[in-house]
Amino acid sequence: MSGKIVLVTGANAGMGLASVTELAKAGAEVIMACRSLERGEAARQQALAASGASHIELMACDLGDFASIYAFCEAFKQRYGRLDVLLNNAGVVSLKRELTKDGYESMIGVNHLGHFLLTTSLLELLKQSPQGRVVNVSSGAYKAGKIHFEDINLTRSFNVVKGYAQSKLANILFTKELAKRLAHSKVTVNCLHPGAVGTSLGVNRQTGFGKSIYALLRPFFLTSLEGAQTALYLASSEEGGTVSGHYFYKQKREEVSPKAKDEQAAKLLWEWSEQQASQARHVK
Repeated sequence: MSGKIVLVTGANAGMGLASVTELAKAGAEVIMACRSLERGEAARQQALAASGASHIELMACDLGDFASIYAFCEAFKQRYGRLDVLLNNAGVVSLKRELTKDGYESMIGVNHLGHFLLTTSLLELLKQSPQGRVVNVSSGAYKAGKIHFEDINLTRSFNVVKGYAQSKLANILFTKELAKRLAHSKVTVNCLHPGAVGTSLGVNRQTGFGKSIYALLRPFFLTSLEGAQTALYLASSEEGGTVSGHYFYKQKREEVSPKAKDEQAAKLLWEWSEQQASQARHVK
């Protein structure tokens, strides 16, 4: 990974931080995109110490805020002439219905729409790489999911599984549609299920709600580094740079269920996402 420019979202904890550390250790020039610069800086220092790297960049990006994403992309384009790997790792789990700054249900808003905006805004830089890669962290939870086009923000009936599964199915459909649109370019797009990883996803930072459940279940989960292995594989392996539009688990391609291969749903989701992005550009 020596000399490769790699951007990691959700980089201040869990699999994101593990990925940053390993990529920096392998010689990549890593940029951490974090919502909180305070937490990000603490994580950056941790990654520097653990990787032995001389430099890791930290930049502010809140995936639940269109204005923040656009500001980040403008700043990124001014600093870098290309992007070799975009690792879309950030994810939220909301136990009760919450909204992003722009009014979207937080899981579809951050896990899918924020990454859609970020990725499509940085496509030109990915195309400047000899072998650009987009790696989307999805989840096996997609199997319980459905894209609720009639009520994508789940205003009428919300539960955490329904919201999270919808957002993770969206990650796969986005991967497949983007791969199709980039078929004649050098950019590959793949997604993955990391396994059951013991991160603090779902723990409320303000109230601490969920901490006791997390502590109880933690021994049964993979570590963050174990969970990051497939993302790291797709970011660095030869296969990750040659195949596109696939779903990986344990560093191997895996078939997805028919709903995750639904081309019409993928196209509709893309059109909806593009519409939201377009509206955001007008009010930027």
